[in-house]
Amino acid sequence: MVGGQKRNSGVERAAWRESEVELADGRVLGVAEFGPPDGFPILWFHGTPGARKQVPPAARDHAERLGVRLVGIERPGIGRSTPHLYGRVIDSAADIEQLMDQLDLARVGLIGLSGGGPYVLAACLALPDRVVAAAVLGGVGPSAGPEKVGRGGAIPWLRQLHPILPRLREPLAAVIHTGVRLAAPVADRVFDVYVACGPKSDREFLARPEMKAMFIEDLVSSGRESLRGAAYDIVLFSRWWGFDIADIQTPVYLWHGDADLVIPLQHGRRLAELIPNSRLSVVADRGHLAMLDAAEEAIDMILTHV
Repeated sequence: MVGGQKRNSGVERAAWRESEVELADGRVLGVAEFGPPDGFPILWFHGTPGARKQVPPAARDHAERLGVRLVGIERPGIGRSTPHLYGRVIDSAADIEQLMDQLDLARVGLIGLSGGGPYVLAACLALPDRVVAAAVLGGVGPSAGPEKVGRGGAIPWLRQLHPILPRLREPLAAVIHTGVRLAAPVADRVFDVYVACGPKSDREFLARPEMKAMFIEDLVSSGRESLRGAAYDIVLFSRWWGFDIADIQTPVYLWHGDADLVIPLQHGRRLAELIPNSRLSVVADRGHLAMLDAAEEAIDMILTHV
């Protein structure tokens, strides 16, 4: 249940495989896989920033119990994935289809946190016969185009910066990557400071030892490789995504906290208005990253369509 104290088996379930999936043009996408190898596959799209292991321990345990294979996918320029800036968010769906083919995944579910949400929706539209259902946790809404979010947080301001963001992407990428690498030796203290100074609605969630360990492991390990893709997300979110959200027919489950200061609730409401076959769960008094608490329920809802 979102907002309650999560179960923890006390056993850290590490990925059973971390690998690189090669695409037709020679680029690779980094992946980490959790749960039984023969389980029903659910692709996991990390937030911004994030990487292949940004999967909460409770979700890993839940996947193991239910026979679900969770596949964490790194976007281009993150971790092991080759740097590459898509023209539009929709262009990412072709890479996801290739990844599914390479891993021999005929049909999948999708879960995306925050900045992973737009990529989940793109795959829903582009691959309707292969995506059974999807979940978006605290997802980003569009900042440009006819379906844009009118107001709400910093995301709508990105369209004002769109003319200069492409020129700034590499310097911004370098700053993000260097910042994480410099913070790595004192990651514990940096994380504690963020929790103390960050949004109150996320403090209880981030104070859990298993969540702290997951976030630090994910960002520090990927930071040794690359976190440049976080800047690419910012550029893409300032543009029209390249598709009409209202054309999505795949079932999409949305969770959004009403105390989210990073991606305000208006984004979740806008996505729910646009997607015909969607359901929005508004979580009282919870913030942005706390939506990871909905991961187990998201897995359950996706499995009802299998």
